[in-house]
Amino acid sequence: MTEGIDFDIVETDRVAEERDAVVSAVTQHAGEIARELALLQGGDYGQATFDTNAGEWTVKYEAGDLQYLRFKGKSGGETYVVSAKQPPDPDDLAEAMLDYEAFVRAYNRHVESKEGVLDGVETDFPPVSTTDSVVSERDHIVGRIRDIADTIAGELHRYDGVDYGTFTTRVNGQRWELKREHSSVSYLRVGGQSGTYLVSQYEPPSAPDVRELADDFRGFVEAYNDHVDELEADLSKVSL
Repeated sequence: MTEGIDFDIVETDRVAEERDAVVSAVTQHAGEIARELALLQGGDYGQATFDTNAGEWTVKYEAGDLQYLRFKGKSGGETYVVSAKQPPDPDDLAEAMLDYEAFVRAYNRHVESKEGVLDGVETDFPPVSTTDSVVSERDHIVGRIRDIADTIAGELHRYDGVDYGTFTTRVNGQRWELKREHSSVSYLRVGGQSGTYLVSQYEPPSAPDVRELADDFRGFVEAYNDHVDELEADLSKVSL
């Protein structure tokens, strides 16, 4: 169907090359702005928008690298001068680049506005109190609780005759559970699965939790002793 048609077609190579050269230069230049913004804002990810008389420019960066540079003109429409997708239309790029210098000036004013913002900020902070005494007392109390819980675990192991087991009771309306492995305590938990571990294989409880529950631990021990008394009473009824 094209036989006999002899019209010249203007090639776009030169326009595309010029467009790509401009985009490459802007990518490098605006990339420096992106890195400086990442340093200024204190994060690897973010964006900033700068207003000019002709519109607004948005710089987005990730890991300090420029992700896109977008121009929104006041007359409408937007142009991604730099993006990870397709390059901009040459006409749109040309229009945006008329305002690029104004964008850079707006960025520079933004940075200059931060100069001296930290002048006079006091860095002579008061001394920090240590938690040594609190932690020491917490560890002492938790250590005593663990020793007693181990003793209970050992007695339960002797009585139950199996390697794993639990003892549960309620103290002041809260469920207490001692889980043992052989004759050692695995954990002592108060308040169900989402409760507080007074004894565990992981981190110790907080000092406020220990303060709140230490007195109730006496009730837990008393409940265990009552449990043993009941066992003895049951066995006393056995006759051979």
